[in-house]
Amino acid sequence: MWDIVFSSFTLLDGIILVAYLIVVLSFGFYYSRRQAKNPSDYFLSGRSMGWITVGMSIFATNISSEHFIGLAGSGAARGLAVGQFEIMAIFILLILGWFISPVYIKSGVNTMPEFLEKRFDKRSRKFFAALSIILYIFTKISVTLFAGGILFYKIFGINIYASAIIIVLITGIYSVIGGATAVMKNHIFQTVMLILGAVMLTVFGLMEVGGFHGLQQKLPGNYFSLFKPMSDPDFPWTGIIFGAPIVAFWYWCTDQYIVQRVLSSKSIEDARRGSILAACFKITPIFILVLPGLIAVALFPEINGDDAYPTLLASNILPMGIKGFVLAGLLSAIMSSLASVFNVTATIFTNDFYRTRHPEASDRKLVLVGRLSTMVTIVAAILCVPLVRVINSQVYLYLQNIQSLVAPPVTAVFLAGILSRKVTARGALWTLIIGEMIGMSKLVLDMMISMDMVHNTFLLGIAQISFLHFTIMLFIVCVFVIVLVSYIPEDAEMPGINKVSYYFSDSIKNVNYDGSQTGALAGNRINLMFSLVILIVVFIFSFWGIFF
Repeated sequence: MWDIVFSSFTLLDGIILVAYLIVVLSFGFYYSRRQAKNPSDYFLSGRSMGWITVGMSIFATNISSEHFIGLAGSGAARGLAVGQFEIMAIFILLILGWFISPVYIKSGVNTMPEFLEKRFDKRSRKFFAALSIILYIFTKISVTLFAGGILFYKIFGINIYASAIIIVLITGIYSVIGGATAVMKNHIFQTVMLILGAVMLTVFGLMEVGGFHGLQQKLPGNYFSLFKPMSDPDFPWTGIIFGAPIVAFWYWCTDQYIVQRVLSSKSIEDARRGSILAACFKITPIFILVLPGLIAVALFPEINGDDAYPTLLASNILPMGIKGFVLAGLLSAIMSSLASVFNVTATIFTNDFYRTRHPEASDRKLVLVGRLSTMVTIVAAILCVPLVRVINSQVYLYLQNIQSLVAPPVTAVFLAGILSRKVTARGALWTLIIGEMIGMSKLVLDMMISMDMVHNTFLLGIAQISFLHFTIMLFIVCVFVIVLVSYIPEDAEMPGINKVSYYFSDSIKNVNYDGSQTGALAGNRINLMFSLVILIVVFIFSFWGIFF
């Protein structure tokens, strides 16, 4: 197929793609030249970002190749139901903006592992920091490179490893040198590009299939239903309502990958409004990323899963020049997410491992350590790319599966730590250890079954539990563990425990880093209005999905 695509990729398409790369690299070098070479600037943009940059950066960080390839692939296989994960993200982003981000900002931390130390102790910090870096390699980086590799193979015939190396080198040039400022400023341009590119492919695809009415005629009615039966293996309605929020809270409210964008804001007002802006952007993926999957399977019934988006892009539905623009939008998604995770990995390693061991290290040395750790992570991620398809042929469901096994203990610990003063450091640590051990055991079991190494009826039954239902059960276990262990007296109360609870109870106020309040009442009225509008739109769309 890629021969056909390559022959339809015109000189104008190539010029547009090259122009995009020039603009991205120019932004990166410009901001890398301007910023000061100290850890605060390199890792958190000097905590100086406004709400528009924060909101666009959150969205650009989140949307990557696994969304283009994976959401369209799941849409082609199962219909619009996969969009439920995007809807859930909207609710959690509003929670992040209104209640959670003020807690983090007032605590003055640089990383989420550091927050756990401030609330609990160093043991939880080290455990969560190590877990985060491992997850970035096996999920965010690997899946992004693999999904991007699928597209490059379909278009240019370049194998997955070569594609991964090319993408990493281009992205690494400005993300390693420029740090968080270059990454977040580029996100503004990349957000516009990825949305416009995705909209163009969706519009031309709908025109080719005969509009939404023509799409309905070509596909079964269940493709347009948002809610599936409780017995559905991938999208049971019970799992969506009760399990997906657990995963979403971990991703949007505790993962440094996302929260670092919020920590870079210059005030709570900017963090809150930026989160609301990101929630507004999250309405779009159902229409511009999931819907193309339905269009692809309607036009090419023989396609399978993750081939949907590349096949649609490979077809001749796009006029000359538009294909290059769409590809530039997709490349924006890949590069924006990779740049974020590179910077985040450097932040965690430098602040939570190196800096704690070498508190006397100079600013210059800390930045250098961050860059070196990023390079090591990149190499490790490329080597792990082939492992992605061990779990599921659909990239997006693979990612959700991994996250559903990791999220429950982290969500339980953060929620309990923020909401309750009675949760102890020992309870948090044992919850993380036991919860992650159970989750990893389920992951190993899934891998062994996929290799036909397990035939025990009981173990096969466990493996057949929907990953969202398993999330609910694991979360209940984690809550039980953290409550039970916390009742065992500790030698001393951990420092900072009362402050964190105070931060949450006072989270509705707009407080800057210096403790001053700025326009709290007027700002909250505007934020509340936009939040309500977003919720109304989501409820209307969900209501339509129930009765379709």
